[in-house]
Amino acid sequence: MPETTTTARSYYERHIFFCLNERKNGEACCAQFKAQEAFDHCKSLVKAAGLNGPGQVRVNKAGCLDRCAAGPVAVIYPEAVWYSYVDNADIEEIVESHLKNGKVVERLLTPPHLGR
Repeated sequence: MPETTTTARSYYERHIFFCLNERKNGEACCAQFKAQEAFDHCKSLVKAAGLNGPGQVRVNKAGCLDRCAAGPVAVIYPEAVWYSYVDNADIEEIVESHLKNGKVVERLLTPPHLGR
């Protein structure tokens, strides 16, 4: 069987997952910090920019990503870059810089030591 590159095997160039987990017991969770709103905003920005679809970008919901202490969080693959964001301006910067131009937004990186 011939060798294939990662790009040839990948259906999307980049995949961003937003933690939308909601805890009923009162523990901190991304849903408490408008994660659904951020997901919706990202999805509309990606679509408006024509970045969505095969070979481009996919915006997906995720359950708990186990980085609650840094929430709300999103992660972009294949680079495995974790972001903590605050508002729609942060989402706009992630879309423009990382999803559109491949440049990591350093100021929004989730600190590596923050987990659950």
